[in-house]
Amino acid sequence: METFIMFKNLIGKNVYPSDWVIMNMMQNKVFLRAINQYADMLNKKFLDQTSFELQLWNNYFHLAVAFLTQESLQLENFSSAKRCKILNKYGDMRRQIGFEIRDMWYNLGQHKIKFIPEMVGPMLEMTLIPETELRKATIPIFFDMMQCEFHSTRSFQMFENEIITKLDHEVEGGRGDEQYKVLFDKILLEHCRKHKYLAKNGETFVKLVVRLMERLLDYRTIMHDENKENRMSCTVNVLNFYKEIEREEMYIRYLYKLCDLHKECDNYTEAAYTLLLHAKLLKWSEEPCAAHLTQRDGYQAATQGQLKDQLYQEIIHYFDKGKMWEEAIVLGKELSEQYENEMFDYEQLSEVLKKQAQFYENIVKVIRPKPDYFAVGYYGQGFPTFLRSKVFIYRGKEYERREDFEARLLTQFPNAEKMKTTSPPGEDIKNFHGQYIQCFTVKPKLDLPSKFHKPVSEQILSFYRVNEVQRFEYSRPIRKGEKNPDNEFANMWIERTIYVTAYKLPGILRWFEVKSVFMIEISPLENAIETMQLTNDKINNMVQQHLNDPNLPINPLSMLLNGIVDPAVMGGFTNYEKAFFNEKYIYEHPEDHEKIEKLKDLIAWQ
Repeated sequence: METFIMFKNLIGKNVYPSDWVIMNMMQNKVFLRAINQYADMLNKKFLDQTSFELQLWNNYFHLAVAFLTQESLQLENFSSAKRCKILNKYGDMRRQIGFEIRDMWYNLGQHKIKFIPEMVGPMLEMTLIPETELRKATIPIFFDMMQCEFHSTRSFQMFENEIITKLDHEVEGGRGDEQYKVLFDKILLEHCRKHKYLAKNGETFVKLVVRLMERLLDYRTIMHDENKENRMSCTVNVLNFYKEIEREEMYIRYLYKLCDLHKECDNYTEAAYTLLLHAKLLKWSEEPCAAHLTQRDGYQAATQGQLKDQLYQEIIHYFDKGKMWEEAIVLGKELSEQYENEMFDYEQLSEVLKKQAQFYENIVKVIRPKPDYFAVGYYGQGFPTFLRSKVFIYRGKEYERREDFEARLLTQFPNAEKMKTTSPPGEDIKNFHGQYIQCFTVKPKLDLPSKFHKPVSEQILSFYRVNEVQRFEYSRPIRKGEKNPDNEFANMWIERTIYVTAYKLPGILRWFEVKSVFMIEISPLENAIETMQLTNDKINNMVQQHLNDPNLPINPLSMLLNGIVDPAVMGGFTNYEKAFFNEKYIYEHPEDHEKIEKLKDLIAWQ
């Protein structure tokens, strides 16, 4: 026991400087020979039922893994000349001890279960060493662990939990690569499929770990990237994965990584939505706070209710900074309900109500710039997998025009070529080895909340026109049939593409992937109805504003009316009357009777 502990200390403390290669190798050679002698003794004297020493074997495995993973044996970090010299004289000692560890593990027989899950981490560390033969020899130990736990408990839950936690830590620390992912997948699947009971569960587990590894490797690649948006995307991929497999501790850990990135970029709205996901995991209760729920030093909370209260205060602060007062009010109401009826904390209640009053005043008085939304498609094999061949809807920053947004996008991908069209690209562009970016403005499409059943001030409505949106549209005119020189409107159709994102915007990111796209055609008559409706709404809103505040300047209203009464460019609604109210059109399109009546109503109303 004492020798094992001493060896492990000597390995960890690096007795000789790292450039004293010969002394280090000499020491390792002595250690290796001694460890192997001791291993024989363990097998002979300390293995059977009566003489088995758990702590001794535990120390052996920890020492052997520490020996294998030490800095001075990682040959891939040396120059090729140095590497050849070491290999010629000493061989790859990692491989020698790795095979020994494998044999010792299999010798344990019925004692193996005593080492699960504690030995999962060290074994994982060993298999991650970038030496192919070592990996092939040691990855099967994981299947043996699964089998062992399954025979004992009819599941391998402890093993699964441990490997997921440790893998996250190891990959973030720089270990693991694409080749490891492929080997892990191939070797474990082969073993699982041959097993009578583990075939189905084992396969599910292997696929799960491979998906996690893909996301973690993406995350690690981009972790120190200048481009914070890519880092945010990868962080969200990882946290969504942990949410899906219900690993709350890891999920919260990545939530805070994302929140920190948002704060660095002044994305206060997104930081608020990110923290809100943590708050939603908590109850307004006296239940004690589990350690994994308070992963931040700033929160001093003994119960879930206290932590939720602190989080809500912080979230309201960020919503306020992001001018999302409507969202802040919703949380404020929930807080005041607690202060008034559960905690009877009237001092805090008064604070929250004061803030709420301020937020209502801000909604009516502060002018908020409307953000534009942009559809962005990434095509070509040159993009990382989490972007390639996908379309995203981005929420622009305040006063950000499309040209500025595009310039910002192209600085992140200086080698990308900008596409000239807005149509979906062909296979040639998707398979192109470089990068193509497609970018155009889309309009948010929103159904207003049902509470607005009568005319409401534009200041209040304007928030809902550009927030809490999941559907976006892009329209372009197309001409059908023969050209009509008398009236352009009779055959002017609209081709409208509708994009539906995975989540509502704004949210925990400033962009979300488009999950479905469909196209509809709007007939010339429907187009006319839509245009008239929009203009009427515009007049109505302006008139409403003047009724609410007679001191407003009259100029914008008079300009709008002037454009309608005396249309200089397109000729106004008289064109619609010529195109759709003539006998020929009515005779040829009997199915449009209702729509024609609606258009007549709208014109009369205007």
